[in-house]
Amino acid sequence: MIVQLANEKHVQGIVDVCTRAYRITSQDILTKEYIDRRCEEFFNENRVHKEVTEQSRYWGGYFVALEDGCVIGAGGGGMTGEKTGELFVLYIEPDRRNEGIGSKILQAITEQQKDFGAKEQWVSVQKDNYLGIPFYEAKGFIYQSEMQSYESRPEDHAISLRYKREI
Repeated sequence: MIVQLANEKHVQGIVDVCTRAYRITSQDILTKEYIDRRCEEFFNENRVHKEVTEQSRYWGGYFVALEDGCVIGAGGGGMTGEKTGELFVLYIEPDRRNEGIGSKILQAITEQQKDFGAKEQWVSVQKDNYLGIPFYEAKGFIYQSEMQSYESRPEDHAISLRYKREI
């Protein structure tokens, strides 16, 4: 397995992995309508294509974990402040959890953010996401607050937990 910045040939693999993993992670937490809306917005080919071809300090691009040329995990983040990085997305092929794939992608994103000058890193995790929360806590992220999830409506009942760590 290798981890690298994604390019155009990885777009469909990113869409597939992120959609599958998000649906499985969220199925018992969020409504189907909300899950569908989020997948359509964030994990569509046009958006992912743009996100692998246009990188900046604010969106560092997708990092992918590849095995035999196939995407088995994807993640990305960017800077939200002069010394503050944020992990925006990190998903692993559901049947490949607990193999260190997420850790390697997170490390690549963290190194990129350190290069951008980050001293701290934030992540939002869906409340009751008992797959993601233990992962981030094991990586040194500490719970900070609870808030309505990004671009959600009150009727979605989508609550994010905010975590931070020093890097």
